[in-house]
Amino acid sequence: MLDDVLLRARRKRWTQLAVTNLRIFVGFAFVPAGLKKVLAEPFTDPHLHGPFHDFLHAFHATGWFYQFVGVMQLLTATLLITQRFATVGALFATPILTTILFFCWSTKVYPTATVVTLMWLGTLALVAWDWPKWRAIFDREAAHEARAGLPEAPIDRRLWQACGWAVLCLYLAVCAATGGVYRPRGAAWDTPAFYVFPAMLLLVIATFVLDRSRSRKRS
Repeated sequence: MLDDVLLRARRKRWTQLAVTNLRIFVGFAFVPAGLKKVLAEPFTDPHLHGPFHDFLHAFHATGWFYQFVGVMQLLTATLLITQRFATVGALFATPILTTILFFCWSTKVYPTATVVTLMWLGTLALVAWDWPKWRAIFDREAAHEARAGLPEAPIDRRLWQACGWAVLCLYLAVCAATGGVYRPRGAAWDTPAFYVFPAMLLLVIATFVLDRSRSRKRS
């Protein structure tokens, strides 16, 4: 159904123009914020305080991380404005704007949050516009078609998927047992929970050995 809607929309000049201009608008919106960060300029006035401003003061104090975020914003803006690489730009913009969106609403800066929400919705529209380019990630039929011309994977993906789930479940079980997010502080040999990380490593090693054995049998 979405494919049909997009196909009809792509045939209209006004929708093509709307998407093109939306890319430019969202992309350019990242430029001032990105430049301030790259130039290491504070994003808010030093004398202002409150949850919103205090967070930005601390963010600015991180130094190179603050600048790195600025670089990512400028990269996203460039990708969107080029039009040719706008799909990648929209995918980059989505997590960035989602983070800013929740930050603004949680700190109750409603005017800024409203503007960011509109940008976020516009970015989701851009991602949806390019659905045919990346739908194989979620569409099984499209994924099968995309993989049809690829060589067979030399690993047992299901086995490694099971390994990933096992690692995650094992860690969550330890967190539940300890009553919090478990993070070892050095080699705590006398703490049973400490051995969850060696156990995870053993799971990965065992999966590797089993996968290697199955691969030899297949060949």
